[in-house]
Amino acid sequence: MDTVANLRAFLAVARYGGFSEAARQLNVVPSVAAKRVSQLEHAIGTKLFERSTRKVVLTESGEQFQGRARSLIADLDETLAGLKRAEDRLEGRILMMVPTTLNALVLSDALNGFLRKHEHITLELALVDRSVNPAEEGFDLAISGHAASSYEGVIDVPLHPFEQVLCASPDYLARRGSPLHPHDLADHDGLFFKPLGTVWRFEGEQGQLSVDVRPRLIANDNVTLRAAALAGNGIAMLPRYVAGAALRAGSLVALLPGFALPKSWFRAHVTQHRAKLARISTLLEWLKNALRETLPKLEG
Repeated sequence: MDTVANLRAFLAVARYGGFSEAARQLNVVPSVAAKRVSQLEHAIGTKLFERSTRKVVLTESGEQFQGRARSLIADLDETLAGLKRAEDRLEGRILMMVPTTLNALVLSDALNGFLRKHEHITLELALVDRSVNPAEEGFDLAISGHAASSYEGVIDVPLHPFEQVLCASPDYLARRGSPLHPHDLADHDGLFFKPLGTVWRFEGEQGQLSVDVRPRLIANDNVTLRAAALAGNGIAMLPRYVAGAALRAGSLVALLPGFALPKSWFRAHVTQHRAKLARISTLLEWLKNALRETLPKLEG
């Protein structure tokens, strides 16, 4: 039994009020249209039409089923049309959330390049500096640069690793001294990225160390923290792509080089039922390439 053909026959009969006109629209004979409707009624176990010699009228069950059938066929036709279009071009809307600093320094140019290449894509962008579930917020995907929770119905896609660096200005270090060990940070002022909390973790020869540092400033934007560090207001743990230019210029100094910081990753959190769309998978590959090419230049 061809369920799709039977659904189309049912919708045509409901629309035109009889088998003859429905058959003409479907390019079949009336007996075929009637047989398809009968097969559908048998498959779902209910009568869809009241038939007479004069007319065909939807039953109550038929009226209820009509909306569902119309939706199913519309979704199928849209999917088939989308697959046909995908052979030639990408099109459609992408709803995306990204961190403010990452967008300003890296992703803005990459996303504009993506839009130039795919002129039938519409991008809706929200700047969000916190871990969010894109499915609950009604987005296709969210980019995160910090440890994020795994969400039900969301796929985590690693995009690119990045380094963190502990740093401060020469002026601050001249006034407060340079820490030689993570434990020395207890006597310093910390500039903290809010989503990561006020505990810094290090990898040393003796294993992992955790240090709770006194906060002087807490913000959800790394550019704000970099400005505070440059102003001599404390020690910050910044992504190297944010601090790279200041480190090269000597306006910030890297600290505790013998103690490694945990590896960080940029990740895309993609709503599961959207992950296989061609425009989403293509965008993810585009972002991977953009991060791979751009981050090393910024990190120096």
